[in-house]
Amino acid sequence: MHISVQKKIRIGFFIAFTIIVGATVLSYLIAKNLMHNANQLNHTIEVSKKLEVITKQLKDAEAAIRGYNLTKQTTFLHPSMETRSIKIEKEYLNLRRIMTDPIQQRNLDTLKQLLDVKYKQLTAGEQKDAIVGARISVGEGEVSMDLIDKKVQDMTDIEEAQLTERSRLFQFFSNLWIPVVFIISLFAIFIGVYSYIILNREFRLQLHVETRLKNYQRELQENIALLNKSNLELEQFAYVASHDLQEPLRKISTFSDRLQIKYKPALPVDASQLIDRMVVAVARMRVLINDLLTFSRAGRIATENVKPVDMNQLLQNVIGDLELGLQEHRGTVYHDQLPDIEGSDTAFHQLFLNLLSNSIKFADPTRDLEIRIKKELLSGRETGVAKEDKQDATFCRFTIEDNGIGFDQAYAERIFLIFQRLHGVSEYKGTGIGLAICKKIVDSHHGYISAYGYPGKGATFVIVLPIKQ
Repeated sequence: MHISVQKKIRIGFFIAFTIIVGATVLSYLIAKNLMHNANQLNHTIEVSKKLEVITKQLKDAEAAIRGYNLTKQTTFLHPSMETRSIKIEKEYLNLRRIMTDPIQQRNLDTLKQLLDVKYKQLTAGEQKDAIVGARISVGEGEVSMDLIDKKVQDMTDIEEAQLTERSRLFQFFSNLWIPVVFIISLFAIFIGVYSYIILNREFRLQLHVETRLKNYQRELQENIALLNKSNLELEQFAYVASHDLQEPLRKISTFSDRLQIKYKPALPVDASQLIDRMVVAVARMRVLINDLLTFSRAGRIATENVKPVDMNQLLQNVIGDLELGLQEHRGTVYHDQLPDIEGSDTAFHQLFLNLLSNSIKFADPTRDLEIRIKKELLSGRETGVAKEDKQDATFCRFTIEDNGIGFDQAYAERIFLIFQRLHGVSEYKGTGIGLAICKKIVDSHHGYISAYGYPGKGATFVIVLPIKQ
């Protein structure tokens, strides 16, 4: 499956962003664990030191009591046992504040009980009665000190076990940090190089496309200029040719009229019929030439001729021009109040004249003709056919409906081509140019025209024109 360059770049940046976010989260977790383990290491070391201080102070006090009992020198009692006990108690309280492990807290409770007993023994050892003091100090003191040493040793062993575990975790996360940073760096470098290569390739491709596009635009402008020149020459040719054809037609018409007036009684019947057919052909030729002249002029709208057109008044003028045809088919035209439209009034007159003439021509002889003209104001976006730069412009959609014979929808596009007829000349008069003229007028006003046929029911023509040119 082919993946576009833009999609590859988006995927690359998404992966890079995901890696960066993942790396940030992972780095945060590793750093958090490192900090936690470092704090736990410090905590373990601090607990061990405080236990060591308590044990040392107890042993110093024990040694002082023994020295006093042996020498009776009061210098061994300075500082006093009470003062020493207070210092030991302070160390214990400090130890209590930093201890959070439930097991160690229970050990501290036991240690407190042992220390309270030891405080009493140390205080009793200061008594002047040497026999009692020695008995208490030596007899009970050794047992109490052994219990304290054992409890301190138990607590130290727990802290050392925790210290070993925390050191292992600390080492694990420290060792993990370097590979993680290395791998993330490799990914970042890879994504950076990949993005650079893709962007560089895209930039070169864009330059190539822009160069080709400029060449195409230049060629297109040249072709447009040639096409406009060709169209202008064709229009001029059609106009000149049509105009020049009028002269021989007038002569043919004049000579045929003279033949009929002067020699018709003397001519055989078949010769007279040939002259009649020639007159009819000349009339048709004259209509065709006039329609060609109209068609050649339909797309030429000078800027100075573009102005707001009162469509209501224009429609009344068209209805007046078609009064006889409407009366012949018992026709009625119903219409909404129409807005003013910028454009050529002559072209708009021709547009509605052709469309209404078309409805009259193809009226159903079994019923009265009804033509309904509706309007609807829309934005360019709502029309569904406006160009990008006209999406916010205001358009008027004209709907011209009749109840004539209609046509097959398969021919909806064909009827706007020049010289295209759905019926023979013997059935309905015309040259097949009228609707082509309508399309040319609508196109020249930046509009859109379409047709919808319903055989036996009628036809609908939809014209979308911008309010402002």
